[in-house]
Amino acid sequence: MKRIPKIILLAIIALSLLPGCQTLRVTDPELARIDTVVNDEINAGHIPGAVVLVAQSDTILYHKAFGEAVAEPFRAPMRKETVFDLASLTKPIATATAVMILVDRHELALDDHVADYLPAFAEGDKEEVQIQHLLAHTSGLPAYTNANQLKTEFGDPCPEEVINKICSLDAMSAPGETFRYSCLGYITLAEIVKVVSGKDIATFSHENLFKPLGMRNTRYNPPAGWTRNIAATEIVNDELLRGRVHDPLAQLRDGISGNAGLFSNASDLYIFNRMLLKNGVWKGTQILSPESVQKMITPQSHGRAFGFDVLSAYSWLKGPYASDKAFSHSGYTGTSIVCDPETETQLIILTNRAHPDDGGSVKTVREKLAEIVFSAGKSSTAAVQE
Repeated sequence: MKRIPKIILLAIIALSLLPGCQTLRVTDPELARIDTVVNDEINAGHIPGAVVLVAQSDTILYHKAFGEAVAEPFRAPMRKETVFDLASLTKPIATATAVMILVDRHELALDDHVADYLPAFAEGDKEEVQIQHLLAHTSGLPAYTNANQLKTEFGDPCPEEVINKICSLDAMSAPGETFRYSCLGYITLAEIVKVVSGKDIATFSHENLFKPLGMRNTRYNPPAGWTRNIAATEIVNDELLRGRVHDPLAQLRDGISGNAGLFSNASDLYIFNRMLLKNGVWKGTQILSPESVQKMITPQSHGRAFGFDVLSAYSWLKGPYASDKAFSHSGYTGTSIVCDPETETQLIILTNRAHPDDGGSVKTVREKLAEIVFSAGKSSTAAVQE
């Protein structure tokens, strides 16, 4: 093997120290702190188990499984490739991305009115609501609606009745005026994807996103063959939810919804995050335009991007050391991702905190792991600048 000439080696080192070539220097003791935090949370009864992945650029620095995927009524161990009910991570990963793909294709525009696609949506002073308002949670829609009431009246599932209910609701504020995190807005967005493309959000996202990215462990309504590799959520009326979506409105949508319903694992989420951090490209394939990526991950209204959170009240998820450019999102079942474009660092935390009785807590594990991971990135940046 040829030796690299000293002058070239010195040039490479010098280039690596330039701004924009910063690296995250995570040592083994720092990584070991993740083990301690997660195991402490399991032992405290806050979560049955977890999968944690940390990566920078194209390198996975840490990927481990802890605890149990199922704790009751039997036990099954968590594995690195365990699939989770992502809950609200569905919003940016499937729904917002699908909308932006259609924007890139000029099949819809962000300033189009929702009522152009769903005429009934104009009821309740909502005729001026645009697609971009739904993406940023500033449409004026309520956060949620009573799923049990719909189930009692129309049965389960009743997907069209969910949409009809959303369309009939009165606006709580003028479009663009108030940030109010709303599952209803993203259910509406998925319906618009269906109207425009002729395909439901499950089919559209599989064909145009997950399949091109090679995300083989990501889909809505996973088949029975996947069950043994899925982390359980709540036990409801003696039924163990393991492969059936936990969210009540997504259940009424027969598992295919814009607010929840997606199942995936850490390895696939790493691919999705890398695509965003690489301006919409994965292995030579352009999934999203750089312009659409930037709209999804940079503040557009009230600190929210069109899909992710950046600087709203929800951004505590990023911890104290991630940069202002870091974007994030969480899911009710105990899932979350944080990505920092400044260092190309990502933190994926997947837990089954809703198992078995919709209890548990993930605030501590999210805060502590974000502090560990992104403080390493911050100290590395300071060292480079010195």
